Amino acid sequence: MKKQTLLALAFAVPTLAACTDMTTSQQNSAVGAAAGAGLGYLTADALGANDEWRVLATLGGAAAGTMVAENQNKATCAYANGRGGYYTAPCP
Repeated sequence: MKKQTLLALAFAVPTLAACTDMTTSQQNSAVGAAAGAGLGYLTADALGANDEWRVLATLGGAAAGTMVAENQNKATCAYANGRGGYYTAPCP
């Protein structure tokens, strides 16, 4: 566990330094992706998932975190349309 934490920090520091030239919207998306990935991994780990499921949960969490950040940047929310798709509209 200690090795994984050090490895994560080794990648996180240069990545955060690269965020200085980003717009606020891009920074929010990057933070959303990182937070989503972290939560996805922690959830899979807490549930005792194997390595393949941890990777999948991490990627899914990153995608979900990015979408939430993008919707917040645009002040829109995604709603199910009942036919397997979705539409966006202003958040309540």
